[in-house]
Amino acid sequence: MNRLLVLTELFLPTKGGTAVWAAEVYKRLGGKEIHIVTADVPGADAVDAAHPNAIHRLDLKRIPWLRPESLAMYARFFFKSLALALTHRFDAIHAFRALPEGLVAWAVARLTFRPVAIYAHGEELTTWGRGGKFKAMRFALRHADRVVANSEHTRDTLLEMGIDPAHITIIYPGVDVSVFRPGLDTTGLRESLGIRPDEKLVFSVGRLSRRKGFDQVIRAVAKLRAEGTPLRYVIAGIGEDADYLDGLVAEHNAQGIVHRIGAVSEADLPRWMNACDVLAMPNRDINGDNEGFGMVFIEAAACGKPSLAGEAGGTGSAVLHEQTGLRVDGASVETVAIGLTRLLSEKDDAMKIGQSGWKRVQMEFAWERVAKKTLALSQKMTRSDKT
Repeated sequence: MNRLLVLTELFLPTKGGTAVWAAEVYKRLGGKEIHIVTADVPGADAVDAAHPNAIHRLDLKRIPWLRPESLAMYARFFFKSLALALTHRFDAIHAFRALPEGLVAWAVARLTFRPVAIYAHGEELTTWGRGGKFKAMRFALRHADRVVANSEHTRDTLLEMGIDPAHITIIYPGVDVSVFRPGLDTTGLRESLGIRPDEKLVFSVGRLSRRKGFDQVIRAVAKLRAEGTPLRYVIAGIGEDADYLDGLVAEHNAQGIVHRIGAVSEADLPRWMNACDVLAMPNRDINGDNEGFGMVFIEAAACGKPSLAGEAGGTGSAVLHEQTGLRVDGASVETVAIGLTRLLSEKDDAMKIGQSGWKRVQMEFAWERVAKKTLALSQKMTRSDKT
């Protein structure tokens, strides 16, 4: 039996890879003996009723007039977690980020003599400057019994921060292979946008932020279309760059070629992955902000689709260049266009790459595989704590 206390501000129904990761792994490790402390958000009741773990929801909103504005959030996290740790015999405490969860988890773990593991995702390590927030994050990571890195790139960043390499374990995020799989019914998706059968479909999905490369794909698609390549581009997601991307579409006269469809449902996302020819997310580094891994790439691979990724950050763990996709310089529209051309025009090559990605997902990225690695980590921590 796995008795774990898990701290994660991000949890379903909140969107994003971290929220999905926390929900998918721990439900495979146990039932109500695993307690998850997380934020109270709209729609939480429905998620909690269906989830096998014990979910504890807190008001974790920052208070603008408080200094620091996160003080109340830390206090709520700490006292609830400490109360649970004092009334349950947990084997270990897991925190899904260094801040705020990791710092709280470390304090509770030391007060209750339990081992603590903290997850590191990559982008938070390089975007928080070198001030007080960074120092607090580094303190939590340095004092954790185990740090889980989501990629080799994240591990390397942790090493640069002075984290003991013996304390770092790499566990890749995963994908639900029963949901993301080839052969799904895609009827009506392409038709809803008037995409003809002879037109290739490039697809991107995620938070609309500059580092993910949506803007570069718009430029590359407009370039290829002007050169006579029959293709369309569909962007799914919401975020701060929405207006910027709409302006870029207008600037390149790409209305009717580029379609921004907003957030898509959980049911429709794997269908769009099946409907497309290529998933394109040519991420790049923007002032230290880069992709730590890129779960979207393995979701596409699970559907048998090749990906075009950028070379920045940790995407090399998600996309094996020339094997499960292509990695190009996301800062160069020309290289993005060349990569798209290859994957769209060389059908046999693209199909082979897609198949290779699908096989790799079955072997390494199914959530059951991730759960086994997490279980092994917890068991090792527990044995170490007892010696």
